[in-house]
Parts: sequence; structure tokens; C-alpha cells
Amino acid sequence: MEGKWLSVLEYASFKKKSISTVRRYVKANRVKFKEENGKYYIWTKNFMEPKVVEERINTENLFELERLKKENSELKQELAEARMLIDLYESGQMLNKKSFKDLPELPINL
Repeated sequence: MEGKWLSVLEYASFKKKSISTVRRYVKANRVKFKEENGKYYIWTKNFMEPKVVEERINTENLFELERLKKENSELKQELAEARMLIDLYESGQMLNKKSFKDLPELPINL
């Protein structure tokens, strides 16, 4: 079982609870705890240092940013192509070369 023994203060900070609430948890046996030299320590499963959590979040954000940049680039490309087609239709350049029946349909789901 992975985890770490945290002091009352560390546990309160980690769980975003007040120190008095954590002490009530200990008194009511709501948490697994031990006492060493008059200090209480609470067992925390799957504890990760805040720095590790922050690094993981930063990495996930960088991946998401790269994905969004790629998606944005693809959408800009599609938009440029759609604008070019619209300009051709509006200027009538395509009408001179083809009949109305031969014109491709404009994409509706842009």
C-alpha cells in the first residue's frame, strides 16, 4: 500500500481542512493514525508531493496546448479553403467555366 504518514498540520493542508477538524477525525477514529513522541501522524493513501502534482498538471496542460494548436491550424486551413470557394462562387469565375448543375455543393457544416 503506497502512501505517507503526514503530521496533523501537513494533513490539514493536504486535505484543505482545519487543524481542529483533523484532530476531531483522529479522536473519532475517522482516519488511520499513529502517535510518536506525543505527535499524531495520519496515514494518507496515494499521497503525492504538491510539486509532483504540479509537474503532472503542467505536463498535461502542455499536451493539451499542443493538441489545441494543431486543431486550430487545421481549422484555419479549412476556413481558408472555404473562403476561397466562397470568393470563387461570388465572383462568378466558376460560372463562366461550368453550368450551375456542375458546381460542387458548398459544405454546410463549417
